[in-house]
Amino acid sequence: MKRITIYDVAKEADVSLATVSRVINGSEVVREDTRIKVQEAIEKLGYKPNAIAQGLALSKTTTIGLIVPEASYFYTGQIINGLIDVAKIYKYNIMLHTTTEGITEMNDIIENIIKSRVDGVVIFNDKLNKEELNQLTRYQVPIVVIGNRMSDETVGSVYVDYAKLAFDYACDCIKQGKKQIALIEDRKNPAMIKQLREGLTRAFEENGMTFENYIEIPKEYRSSYLFLKEYLTKENRPEVVITYRDSQAMAVMNTAKEAGISIPEEMELVCILDSKYNAMARPQISGFKIPDYDLGAVAMRLLTKMLHEENEVSDKEIELSYIFTPRKSTK
Repeated sequence: MKRITIYDVAKEADVSLATVSRVINGSEVVREDTRIKVQEAIEKLGYKPNAIAQGLALSKTTTIGLIVPEASYFYTGQIINGLIDVAKIYKYNIMLHTTTEGITEMNDIIENIIKSRVDGVVIFNDKLNKEELNQLTRYQVPIVVIGNRMSDETVGSVYVDYAKLAFDYACDCIKQGKKQIALIEDRKNPAMIKQLREGLTRAFEENGMTFENYIEIPKEYRSSYLFLKEYLTKENRPEVVITYRDSQAMAVMNTAKEAGISIPEEMELVCILDSKYNAMARPQISGFKIPDYDLGAVAMRLLTKMLHEENEVSDKEIELSYIFTPRKSTK
């Protein structure tokens, strides 16, 4: 079956291509009788205007570029769902790009996206710093960053304050008399770990102590489990262990069991990023419910505001809250 094009509509209505384009894009300079004639031709032929062609006429493509790290698909699934659901409401398409650490430079990807004429960009990247933000602002395209708190004339952000999360939790532990709190390094998420470490450090300082129990995984160990297997013993165990991901929490749980350390009686365990696997473990692992779907939905809503209201958007730094879910790995 032949695909109907704008040329067919122009021929059927006996008007120019420019006139058909104006009707499609809602231009007010077309006479009413001509508009009706073109609309009738569109209905008769069953013509579906191409979104990209419409966008070019309006200097908009109704397309949003989304950048996510390849290694974080598992954790970004709900974020992407939230973003897509809101994008559908405002009739935007999503162009997905992935970054691979050590291979793809963030600025190269952003430049390619800008060249593809997207209307805006959403970046899920917790490693962006102020320097890179300054690089981004040279593009006159609205950008929303998920994961980092930052803003500028054309940049907004949606984030969870992990430093505050760690601070509040540590303060509660210290009030209960639990002062031996350990944080395990996560090589895949250094920026998040940095925030957690800052929160723990501040909590200890405000309670007249020093946070010293940051457990670094030596480079020669390929996994947290292999190191923790040697590190955790009955004699060398914190009162509370904090991990960022569920896989590390499982590593702690397994090594503790092998070392004869009972959870939570002798050592408590908390995983920052809660997941279904935490609830499936035995004992079930306590964690924090991070509003991942909302991160994506709010980011997309913020971007639509920036696209349509431009400088009228007063709050470009939106913080979302978290909920602690206590299970069997804490007392």
